[in-house]
Amino acid sequence: MPMQSSEILDRLVARVRFRHLSMLLELRRTGTIGKAAARLHLTQPALSKALKEIEDAFGFPIFRRGARGLVPTPAGQAVLNGAAVLLAELGHLNEVTRLSRQEPAMVLHLGAPSAVGAGMLPAILARLRTDNERVVVRLREDPVPRLFERLVEGELDALLTSYNQAVFSAHRSSRLVYEHYLEHKYVVIAPTGSPLARKRVVTWKELLDMPWILPDSSFLARQALEGNFLRAGVAVPEPAVTSNHPATTIQLVAAGVGVSAVPETMMHAEERIRRVARVRVESMPQAVPTALVYRAGSADHPQLLRLRDAMAQVMRAG
Repeated sequence: MPMQSSEILDRLVARVRFRHLSMLLELRRTGTIGKAAARLHLTQPALSKALKEIEDAFGFPIFRRGARGLVPTPAGQAVLNGAAVLLAELGHLNEVTRLSRQEPAMVLHLGAPSAVGAGMLPAILARLRTDNERVVVRLREDPVPRLFERLVEGELDALLTSYNQAVFSAHRSSRLVYEHYLEHKYVVIAPTGSPLARKRVVTWKELLDMPWILPDSSFLARQALEGNFLRAGVAVPEPAVTSNHPATTIQLVAAGVGVSAVPETMMHAEERIRRVARVRVESMPQAVPTALVYRAGSADHPQLLRLRDAMAQVMRAG
């Protein structure tokens, strides 16, 4: 008779320890029992025995032994992903308890690409800080693929990111939840005093020969901008400068290096101090959709509930 899920859980709780999870991750990192044993300061027989005990507890092989070393089985990969999350959560618990010795604290590990971080996050994080409870935010700004890796491994609680379908598809089996948030609007900017800023309407053809400051081709903001040129029937410009950080991009435009497109939310302050000017193009750059992404198992975590509430407040405020 097959065991019930509650019985399987009881067996795992009784037999699997955090040190076993650490062993599994070291085996994945090194790919061999010999190298993992050396790093863990164990003998090879002791590590082999521990691995057999762990696999017996789960009821299936976690690694396949081959000529090239240890390779995770499909079920084993799920175990390894879970092990990484549990160890990361243990680290987060240690951090929260340390910060809560004087007063209650909540820690949110949040990831965002630089454009989203500079454009949307300030208003959201301001809402997080208005409550009486202390909220500590650990913000990680990385390329989107690396942010997804950190989320799956448990280093991050959530991502606020541009909707990158290719990256989402690659992690479809990781039980991630995607909630559409807002459209991330972009505007074209030029140095103050540029003839482009004085024109009533500028065509994409006129912008083709300008020196452009653009992010890497993997960024959705660049892909959306290039789509405007293609829809206008003109070639896509090659960047004179590549910059992935909107704040740096604005500095470069203000210095007269070229033109660019940046999140509209960053332009309000810039227009007040007149460092750069908005260019009125014939059709506005296509908005980039953003999403809140988190692991399905963490949907009811307090820090995630607080983040979603802050995001909802920003949306209601318009």
